[in-house]
Amino acid sequence: MIKQCQNCKLNFEVTQDDMGFYGRIKVPPPTFCHMCRQQRRMAWRNERTLYKRTCSLCNKDIISMYSQSVPFPVYCIKCWYSDKWEATDYALDYDFSKSFFSQWKELSQIVPRIGIWQRNALDSDYSNMCGECKNVYLSVSVVLGSENIFYSRGIDKAYNIYDSYNLKESDSCYENIQGEKNYNSQYLLLSRNCLDSYFLVDCVNCSNCILCSNQRNKEFYIRNKQYTKDDYFKELEVLNLGSRQSRDLLLVEFENLQKNAFYRYANIIKTTDSTGNDILNSKNCTECFDIYNTENAKYCFRLLNNKDSMDVDYAGKAELLYEYSTGALNDYNVKFSYSAMDAVSHAEYTESCVSSKNLFGCMSIKNKENVILNKVYSAEEYKLMREKIIQQMNEMPYVDSKGRVYKYSEFFPSELSAFAYNETLAQDYFPLTREQIIEEGHRWYEPEEKNYEISIKGTDITDNIKDADDKIINEVIGCIHEGKCNHKCITAFRLTEDEFNFYKKHNIPIPNKCSNCRYYERFTKVLPLKLWHRKCMKEGCTNEFETPYNPERPETIYCERCYQNKVI
Repeated sequence: MIKQCQNCKLNFEVTQDDMGFYGRIKVPPPTFCHMCRQQRRMAWRNERTLYKRTCSLCNKDIISMYSQSVPFPVYCIKCWYSDKWEATDYALDYDFSKSFFSQWKELSQIVPRIGIWQRNALDSDYSNMCGECKNVYLSVSVVLGSENIFYSRGIDKAYNIYDSYNLKESDSCYENIQGEKNYNSQYLLLSRNCLDSYFLVDCVNCSNCILCSNQRNKEFYIRNKQYTKDDYFKELEVLNLGSRQSRDLLLVEFENLQKNAFYRYANIIKTTDSTGNDILNSKNCTECFDIYNTENAKYCFRLLNNKDSMDVDYAGKAELLYEYSTGALNDYNVKFSYSAMDAVSHAEYTESCVSSKNLFGCMSIKNKENVILNKVYSAEEYKLMREKIIQQMNEMPYVDSKGRVYKYSEFFPSELSAFAYNETLAQDYFPLTREQIIEEGHRWYEPEEKNYEISIKGTDITDNIKDADDKIINEVIGCIHEGKCNHKCITAFRLTEDEFNFYKKHNIPIPNKCSNCRYYERFTKVLPLKLWHRKCMKEGCTNEFETPYNPERPETIYCERCYQNKVI
């Protein structure tokens, strides 16, 4: 079936397998293409724009993803999870003379929300979207028991990680991107099972290697050449990694190394019948990105230990999720929802609910059943009301400011999000100018002007970490970008004691850029959540594949067979 997306107006295909899934969960096919569906979901997820404010219940100062301008109360984590308040006290009676989403909007303006999204996180007051972790600082999507994570994103079951992206089961790593089971290593890209190494591209099971690419099972290699152990460590001393000036030169060389390396068409490992990128130990996954231990998924991103789901971003152990975003755990049959945090089942159009089932249009509900607009019904009443509401949603749909029609089975309209478009993940993956954001019916957030009292400029920080004094912890450091970049520069930053000690221990010069600038420079290395049909670049090979490498990119891309024949 070919349909036209009512957002981008491009045609998209709904396959027989898609229709089988929709039939299983009893929903009609979507009216937005899968890319527009993902953009819409991401416009509900604010990860990195944080504010200082007070808890609306206990009045303590907190860090929150919600600004002071939101109309609803915002609670600290302790208060939100407590029994000091009850979400059903804000219940609304359903009014069949109004559209569902207009009533949902009324409810959204009065129900308290959790200030920062955390689930079972300790000592992590400055981190959002984290669960089952400890001592996490200015990091996002950190889960599975991770500890001591700083300025990172997508960290699973890892420890002592700084300035990294998508890293699993690793320890004591700095500036790692797309890696697994690395130890005591810095500036690794697409590398696994590596230790005591620096500046590697697509290396596996390597130790004590520097500036290498496409290596396997190597030790004491520099620039893809073998060294003796003694000569290796002599050269390591010459490289002078504790100096920022020396590292800057090595980073230029590392950029050239990345350009001259060759790459597998996609980072898909121990996986069958799947397309996408960064897929591990999965099967039957179509156009999925950054997923592992997952089966039967389509159009999903950042999914782990999941089964039978479609159009999902950021979810853990769960089954039968559809049009869902953010933090599912032990959930079942949850649709068109944001943040069904834990043990939620048979739920639709929910936000931030816990340990509940049979929910429709609910917010902040905990330990309840048969709830509509936060009002509790009997099981029979709930069933009848749900059917009537679905019918009414189709007969009286919500129409947004740009004329897009929302019947039953569409995710929340982005114009109802509590966040402006440029506060959200959507701006990272679907970047728009201020004019485009407004034109497309989203909200724009005008960043506040920052006037920090900088006590030391980034240009004046000591070059070598061996010369650094712990007194710098008390300084306000000016980012060398001075807010003149496109990285949401915060212009100034401070070091924590843990951070300073990590730099000292691992011979890393103190950064002269703020965490946002470092993050967005790292993000340029991350491939888009999109596939292109291409041919293998090995001369004479006729294999074709789906790849996240745009044909306009400079990398050499091989099919699986040619890649495996080429790696050393």
